[in-house]
Amino acid sequence: MTTAGPLTLEDIADQRAYERERDEFRSRVIEAKKLRRVSVGPVVTLVFESRLTIRFQVQEMARAEKMVTDQQIQHELDVYNRLLPTRGELSATLFIELTSEEDLRTWLPRLVGIEQACEIRVGRVGRVGGDGGGPLVIPSVPETTHQANLTREETTSAVHYVRFAFTDEQIEAFAVGPATVAVNHPAYPGGLPGTVLSEASRAELVADLRGR
Repeated sequence: MTTAGPLTLEDIADQRAYERERDEFRSRVIEAKKLRRVSVGPVVTLVFESRLTIRFQVQEMARAEKMVTDQQIQHELDVYNRLLPTRGELSATLFIELTSEEDLRTWLPRLVGIEQACEIRVGRVGRVGGDGGGPLVIPSVPETTHQANLTREETTSAVHYVRFAFTDEQIEAFAVGPATVAVNHPAYPGGLPGTVLSEASRAELVADLRGR
C-alpha cells in the first residue's frame, strides 16, 4: 500500500482480505480518533481526518454496499480523497450532533454559517504574534464541492467538511502550543473560549501539517 498522497485502488483491500483485518484495523482507527476528535460546546464535534481515517471510511462503505468493481471503489476514492489534508493544512469533518427532531429544528436554523465559524487559536494571549495582540487564529474554510451542494440558506447541514490552512510560522507555533479549537458563531453558546488540545492530540496533528 502507498503511504503518501491520495488513496488509490492499491490501498483498498478486497472484501475477503478486509474481513480478515477489519477487527484490528477498526481498533487502530478508534485509537487514532481518540486523539483526532474534539468536542466544542454542547453539540459540535470536529474529527480531524487522515489517510487512516479516510481509508477506513472507504473500506466500510465498500463493505456495506458490497462494492467489488474497481469503478465502484474508484468513485468512492474520488469523493473521499477530497477530505485528505495536504501539507500545511488540517482537514476535519464537522458534526452537529443532534439526537431528536426538536433539537434538529432548534439548532440547524440557528447554526447557518457554522462551517465558516470554526477556528484554531494558537498561543497564549499577548505571547504570540510579536505585537502582544493575542493568539494566532486559523479560520475554517468549507470544502468547496460539498458546500456547493448545500442549497438551503435557512438551515444548515448536520455534517460539514472544513479545512484549516497554516503558514509555516503558524505550524511552528502550533507545535509549541497551546492550541485551542473554537467555534466563533453568535448563535452558539459554548463555542468560545473553545477546547484546548492535549499535547498528544497536538502532536498527532503536527504530523499532518508537516506532511507525514
